[in-house]
Amino acid sequence: MKEYHKIPTVFSRDPETKYKTLIEGQFATPELQYLQNNTWVFTEKVDGTNIRVNFENKQITFGGKTDKAQLQSSLEKKLNEIFLTQKETFVELFNDAEVCLYGEGYGPKIQKGGGNYRSDQSYVLFDIRIGEWWLQRKDVEDIGKKLGIDVVPVIGEGTLWEMVKKARKKFNSVWGDFLAEGIVARPKIELAARNGKRIITKIKYKDFH
Repeated sequence: MKEYHKIPTVFSRDPETKYKTLIEGQFATPELQYLQNNTWVFTEKVDGTNIRVNFENKQITFGGKTDKAQLQSSLEKKLNEIFLTQKETFVELFNDAEVCLYGEGYGPKIQKGGGNYRSDQSYVLFDIRIGEWWLQRKDVEDIGKKLGIDVVPVIGEGTLWEMVKKARKKFNSVWGDFLAEGIVARPKIELAARNGKRIITKIKYKDFH
């Protein structure tokens, strides 16, 4: 089960403040700098716990952010309810492929303020990898619909500077009348760096407040 890659914050962190603040305008990678004025797709960053749903050899298993991460028993029970009852659907969708669904476990008692999202614990999808291929947003949404699970919402498009401006001003979550944690942005056309890593970035409102 492959761990989800790290998503870099859009700007580098300042060592003089023990990396607590950003050096605005100093992009974290040369790729972000080069693409700063291109069109990016923004999705809301959910304040939860990273959950992997793996489908391999026609078996469904769960994992946290890392292989050593322990899942809350209540959340694991919810994951069992959501996914283990859908083994036939997984087989129909993916056959013998090796698949990993990446999402967030979210809700009460998952991070501070988790109860703002919903009254019970659940799972929201943000990425799917089949073999070495990352699926496009429309395909992630289609699979999410077929499995009956939510997908993180798209909240806009724009340049990286527009993303930073939106996060700095703060904005309410799609889930309710509370502040969204931040934004995850991807190029409108998925791209990778020379080392093969995906080009993707994030920003949190707490980076400015």
